[in-house]
This record gives sequence, C-alpha cells and structure tokens, in this order.
Amino acid sequence: MTTNILDNIDLLTLGELLEQARKKCGMTQADAAKVIDVSRTTMVAIEKGERRIKSTELVKLARAYGCSVSDFVSPRPVVQPFEVQFRAVYQRSEKEEAEIKPFILQLEELCQNYLELEKIIDAPLPQNYPLEYEVKNLPIKSAAENIAVAERQRLGLGDGPIPRLRDILEQDVGLRIFYLKMPTKYSEVYSYNEEIGGCMAINVNHPEERRRWSMAHGYLHFLAHRRKPEFHFDKQYQRVPESEQLADAFSRYFLMPTSGLLKRFNDMCRTHSEFKFTPTNLFTLAHYYGVSVEALVLRLEEMELLRSGTWNKLKDRGLKVRKVQKELGLEEIPQRPDVMPLHYQRLAIEALDQGLVTEGHFADFFNVDRLEARCIAEKLREKFREDSSAMLQETIDFDLRQMQE
Repeated sequence: MTTNILDNIDLLTLGELLEQARKKCGMTQADAAKVIDVSRTTMVAIEKGERRIKSTELVKLARAYGCSVSDFVSPRPVVQPFEVQFRAVYQRSEKEEAEIKPFILQLEELCQNYLELEKIIDAPLPQNYPLEYEVKNLPIKSAAENIAVAERQRLGLGDGPIPRLRDILEQDVGLRIFYLKMPTKYSEVYSYNEEIGGCMAINVNHPEERRRWSMAHGYLHFLAHRRKPEFHFDKQYQRVPESEQLADAFSRYFLMPTSGLLKRFNDMCRTHSEFKFTPTNLFTLAHYYGVSVEALVLRLEEMELLRSGTWNKLKDRGLKVRKVQKELGLEEIPQRPDVMPLHYQRLAIEALDQGLVTEGHFADFFNVDRLEARCIAEKLREKFREDSSAMLQETIDFDLRQMQE
C-alpha cells in the first residue's frame, strides 16, 4: 500500500515536506542521511525531489522527525516556514529565539491545517482585503485616524464600540486568528504571505481588553505594513519605531473613535448638575468600549477631556482596577477564547461528518487525543446546529416583517 502511494506522489512536494520536518526538529541533512544510511548528497536529492525515497526510508525519517508517515503522503498544501519570515524581524538573543520559535512553529502548523481543511471541503476562506494603505511621510496620528475611520466605514461599524472584534476580523475581513497560550510578555504574532493571507496569534492568557488591543495592533500591520511580519511583546523597544507608534495610535482610534467617544462622554457628564465626569463613568465607559481603563484614560487625555497626567495620578494612588470593576458590578467583557477560528472549526466538523477525514486526523487538527476529539466533535455539532437554527429564525422573522410591510 505504502509503495503504491509513493510511486504516485509528487516528489517535489514530498521533498519540501521532508525538509520542513527535518528543520523543525533541528536536524541537519547529514543527520538525516545517517538515519537512512545514505550520503548527504542523496539526502539533498531526496529533498529536492530528484531521487525517489524508499518506503523503508520514509518510515525511518518519519520516526526520527517525530511524525507519522501519513504527514508526508497525504495530499497537504505546503506552507512556507514562518521562522524564515520572522528571522530578520528583530535582533534577538538566543534565549528570546528559543522562547519565540515554538509559537511561530505552532502558528505555522495551524495555518497548514487550515489550508488543508479548505482543500478537503473545497471552501476557501473568503477574503475582504482592502488595498494596503499608504502611510509614508504622513503624520502618525492623522494617518492612524484616517485608516481607522476608513476601515470602520468599509466594514459598516459606525462610530460605536466593536463587541465582536475577533469575529469581524475573521469573518468579515478574512484573517486567520488563533489564540495561543504564550508567556505573559508576548501579545501577538502577525504574518502574511500570498499563500495564507493575513494571520495572527493572540495571547489567550491575557484579559479580553488586552487581546482586543493586540488584535487591533496586528490589524494595522496588515493594513499598512502587510508584508512585514511582527512578534510583539512588552518592553521590546528602547525607542519605539514609527510603525509601532502608528499601530498603537490606530488601536486607539479604531476601538474608541473620536465622534462616538465624545458623544458618549458628554452624555455621561450631562447626568450630573455640575456637568462632571466621575470615576464610575470612567470604568463604565472603558467597559462599554471593551478597552482597559488605562487605554481609555490616555485616550481622554489625548482628546483633552481629562487633564494630562490623570492616569499617572490614578496609578500613584494605587488604583485596583479589577476590584473597582467588581464593586461596580461590571461583568467581564464577552469573549470567544477558542484557539481555532470559527471557519476552521466548521470545516473540521464537516470534514469528519462527511467521512473526508478520520477521527485520528480530526484529533490532529485540534492537537488532542481521540477521546477529547470526540467531545469536541459533539460540542461543535451542537454549536453549529444552534447557529443554523438561529440563522433560520432570523430569516423567518425577516420574511414575516417584509410580508407585513
């Protein structure tokens, strides 16, 4: 069986997959050659697709690389390794390199899975990409606000809060957004190429306010610096470059648009006879926009609605943000902390239910064992069944309204 598969497989594709697997586990071509008892030049020829690999050799290499044979013989799209794209982004220490690499490889693997699912179901992710925005030689704040306003108009978001930011970026724009468990100092990974489009990994260990900020930050890089990969983490710059200043400014304007924020601020002030903005208003407004209290205060300072230095004073007084939020009865911001995008989940369960992938393959898509995969499958069936029922009810309600009109 294996021999027949190898006789018909594309040698170039197989060679690329073997090369990627070898590099992921840190082996050289000489190391791999020893595993199958051939010369290094023969290993080079195998990876170039110039020499057909024997089934016994493939089994040995798969075992050495920590893979299964099916990883190489299944028809799977090949994604250009992300670590190559990110290598020149920052001058990093060996320690930082070791910390970062697993997350880049994980994101690469997830995008590989995503493309494979799209191919199996024949349902590519719809992309609603704008042309890359030109920001060269423009003032940072003006450029950031112009892009934020233009994107809100393009996506029909008005000037209010964006409660479903991840869903909008995934479903209305077509970005691939995964939530990964990363060390606290890391916020977001962004990458783009023609094969996968725009993709991000957001730190699921962060509170929802910060995750939303990280998504907006990464979205600016997609909009204005599309082909420049980024790995964002705390205190990474001694002097913040203009591209990062632009991303931070865009996040402020995109999540808290000037016109809507000004109106809401004034409405809150009018509820008091002295026309004043109270600490309760501050926490309520931050919750309304789904941002941190710090981000809101700094935004209001920027708009000259609060005195400059207000946030520093609050910090010096030992403000306990979570404690105050709890006392005010402000619930946590609604979130969807799924590791996988909704489209990815839907494709995976459709592939399983249509018999296009095995249960083991389905488990691999979620990086779990088969027992947990069965639980995930049942939850997904129930979830998408409920979504379909809700969409059907919305359609019926809409039709009834049209008939009444």
